[in-house]
Amino acid sequence: MKINLEQIKKGIPEADRKNPSVILLLELLEQQAETNLLLKEQIQELKDEISRLKKHKPKPKIKPSRLTKRAGKNPSGKRAGSSKRKKTAGLIIHKTKRIPPESIPAGSSFKGVKPYTVQGLKISTFNILYQLEQWETPDGKIISGKLPPEINGHFDPVLKSFILHQYYHCHVTQPLLLEQLKDWDVDISAGQLNNIITEKNDLFHAEKKDILSAGLKSSTHINVDDTGARHNGKNGYCTHIGNEFFAWFESTQSKSRINFLKLLRAGNSDYVLNEDAFLYMSNQRLPKSPLARLKNHCVKEFADTRQWDAHLQELGITKPRHVKIATEGALFGSVLSHVPRSLVIVSDDAGQFNILNHALCWIHAERILSKLVAPSDEKRQILENVRKQIWQFYEELKDYKQSPDQKTKVELQNKFDEIFSQKTDYHFLNLALQRLHANKKELLLVLDRPEIPLHNNLSENDIREYVKRRKVSGSTRSEAGRRCRDTFTSLKKTCRKLNISFWQYLIDRISNKNSIPYLPKIISQAGPG
Repeated sequence: MKINLEQIKKGIPEADRKNPSVILLLELLEQQAETNLLLKEQIQELKDEISRLKKHKPKPKIKPSRLTKRAGKNPSGKRAGSSKRKKTAGLIIHKTKRIPPESIPAGSSFKGVKPYTVQGLKISTFNILYQLEQWETPDGKIISGKLPPEINGHFDPVLKSFILHQYYHCHVTQPLLLEQLKDWDVDISAGQLNNIITEKNDLFHAEKKDILSAGLKSSTHINVDDTGARHNGKNGYCTHIGNEFFAWFESTQSKSRINFLKLLRAGNSDYVLNEDAFLYMSNQRLPKSPLARLKNHCVKEFADTRQWDAHLQELGITKPRHVKIATEGALFGSVLSHVPRSLVIVSDDAGQFNILNHALCWIHAERILSKLVAPSDEKRQILENVRKQIWQFYEELKDYKQSPDQKTKVELQNKFDEIFSQKTDYHFLNLALQRLHANKKELLLVLDRPEIPLHNNLSENDIREYVKRRKVSGSTRSEAGRRCRDTFTSLKKTCRKLNISFWQYLIDRISNKNSIPYLPKIISQAGPG
């Protein structure tokens, strides 16, 4: 049965047409009708796909006219950015081979050579047999020659680097990597391969740990996000923290605010009760009795979770909500003793990230409007007009970032109120605008801090690396595997941000050359803080 909305509207008495409840019900009907049309289109698409799979005759596809496209075509016929460049100009030439013509007629004169560069790659095993000399000293002791410092085990630094590069950078699975090495006559077992990938990587773990500490101390802002990360058959989460200078990943079983605050301590395990901690607890409405007990106790710092939990038990703070708020407060106090108080956290509006100086991503904020299903042409036009206003305002914010001034700041604040406080004839749009207006402080933090980004795309792009790894290899099973996935993803993305070859980095660290500076040191020097 098709609903005739116009007929329904005519049947409503004039006095009731301005009733808010009637307006809402009518919009719900319109929304439902539009949703049904969209569902019908999706059903038809699925039917067409089934017909294609069954090799039935599909609907004919009538292509649109190309006249308008042809009018705006590039006169040269080439796509933008396709201009020629000297692709081999910077290549290192390892071998030069001169080739004369097959036959040179008598009386011919030499006119030089025509260069033709061919790029290649040598893939072959390179095994070294170290013969360690054994000598017996006059007093009967046996002394022996020592292996070079870069040798640690029966596989050299280049082979180990190749395995780590293929697995963590190229996302090659262990079975395929093992097969590849076997094809190249490398004598390695599945267990040995797994050990290189997941074991004895303490050097890398330590550098990854220090990346976060250096990044937080030297940055004015960080981008944060999280994604699913199943481990050992259970659901878990991976949190990303980073900016244009570093990327840091950590997998845990939770994505709560307590978990995020623990990560922000950057390797520290302390809990601190200070004025910041008590203010946080008060703002979160911790009852006066447990708050007073925490304030009056003489101990204000605790080394780890065990000591903190024992302290709460001693004070009789056992209710889950009270424990949660008190723990968040103590962690908040710890975070502010390790990171700059001015640090801005840019997120997609997930609640656990709403601490310190919180800024919202404009891209995610506008998605509230893009998800609206306008039920009529009139409301579609209203929605489109409002979205144009928002994106025009977004462009003005980008201009402000380049040259901020007080006059423009006030104008933008007023314009924000005009856009997000307007009332339209589209009720659901008004509700969405009202919700965005409530986030004015987080959306306009850029007016006070022009150096921070307007969106969270950096974090979205960084965490996509982890998602690709998860899709290729699935979940992790061992703690060592989980830790290595976080570590090498962090190191790879950080190297890319610092314009360092991840391949050269791996060889440098595994061979103990350390010619590439410590990554946290580079971050501290490169950061704006």
